[in-house]
Amino acid sequence: MEKKELKPAGVFRFFEEICQIPRPSKHEEKIIAYLQEFGKKYNLKTTTDACGNVLLEKPATPGYENRKKVVLQAHMDMVPDKRKDVEHDFLKDPIETWIDGEWLKAKGTTLGADNGIGVATGLAVLADDSIEHGPIECLFTRDEETGLTGAFEIQDGFMHGDILLNLDSEDEGEIFIGCAGGVDSVGTFSYQDVEVPADYYACRIEVKGLTGGHSGDDIIRGRANANKILNRFLMQASKQYHLYLCDIEGGSLHNAIPQVAQAVVALPEGDKHNLRALLNVFTAEVQAEYYVTDPSMEIIMESVATPKTAIDCDTAKRLCQTLYAMPHGVYSMSQDVPGLVETSTNLATIKTNTSEHLIIIGTSQRSSTESSKQDIATMVRTVLELGGAKVTHGDGYPGWKPNPHSEILQIAVESYKRLFDKEPKVKAIHAGLECGLFLEKYPNLDMISFGPTLRGVHTPEEKMLIPTVDLFWQHLLDILKNIPVK
Repeated sequence: MEKKELKPAGVFRFFEEICQIPRPSKHEEKIIAYLQEFGKKYNLKTTTDACGNVLLEKPATPGYENRKKVVLQAHMDMVPDKRKDVEHDFLKDPIETWIDGEWLKAKGTTLGADNGIGVATGLAVLADDSIEHGPIECLFTRDEETGLTGAFEIQDGFMHGDILLNLDSEDEGEIFIGCAGGVDSVGTFSYQDVEVPADYYACRIEVKGLTGGHSGDDIIRGRANANKILNRFLMQASKQYHLYLCDIEGGSLHNAIPQVAQAVVALPEGDKHNLRALLNVFTAEVQAEYYVTDPSMEIIMESVATPKTAIDCDTAKRLCQTLYAMPHGVYSMSQDVPGLVETSTNLATIKTNTSEHLIIIGTSQRSSTESSKQDIATMVRTVLELGGAKVTHGDGYPGWKPNPHSEILQIAVESYKRLFDKEPKVKAIHAGLECGLFLEKYPNLDMISFGPTLRGVHTPEEKMLIPTVDLFWQHLLDILKNIPVK
């Protein structure tokens, strides 16, 4: 199959155009300009707010003028992640897509179907005058992935819809009616340089090849966390050998389960072979623990030039103890929705800032219950403070409480049954969606979220199941055709 043969043709055409436009989070200037130009090309009322959100409006097709107004909503930014062996500048280079059987993938980078396919779908509706629908607004928000900035800063009165269809879900045949709220917690350790003895041997320990995944959607799958695995070995090794911790880095994004982590350590020359033997045993143990979820896990040890300085031993000890005690993963399951994670936390990133002598620990907490979200954030804060770190929290964002009696939900369910002769799954999601923030400013909005099937989002393994895009498209068009009158 070639790209030009993909269906629906309009959706895939616009998705390929979007893939040519650099749009990592917080750098959406080029995609904003593209959307504005699209509005001019199709003679649509186009409004851009101070934040950079873009709203395109299309009047109803004849005979549908009295229907409730629908907002089709997607976010314009994407997570910029790539394999270490891939050369790619997300501020300049296009995403190179390719077809692998029934999947659309990118060459060594994130695909950006989260949420480029939602943007492309909205544009395809706007561009096609044969589609039957009432009045439509397409809202494209910026910086969803790193702070929900567009949804946070959208002003009351910017959009005017009665119904919002969020096009940012990742399982075709599933309709989402609720999501988790979240908050970031960051701990900062200050350290002093100490000299490494000149006769010490130095090596880099790296954990890699982990499956990773989205810290909301995939946290229930029990996948390994590279930061936790690395630190676990450092704790074991430090009990047997006199280690200097010279550098430590792990993870890349606050909303991704870390796939890679590494540390540079120094120890007496005579202990290097014993350290390698210890690592071999440790690697075999953790590979056996995670052989189902992380079959490609590797832990390597490579010699490096011995650094002149290291992190002072007191800080290094407190850091490793803190990381060991830090909770990660599912904390509690919902008592209302079977199989739904209620509360979780992700030990996302470890960064060493050598110029300022800081080690920064990034974590994120999620919960569909506000009090539980605050509880798990306080737990993380307590662990960090006990280790001597200074702690800050982000603003956080609210969850979206499910409404099983929603009018648009009933329309979407009946539409799916009529089209495909089967029941869709109605679910809540542990990931964060912008819907909760919209409800704060537009409390009367009736909302659902749905989309085609994506896998590996926020990682270079991201892929989109091609046949599900057409199913999603058919479902959307039938919903639009059956929107109720005002």
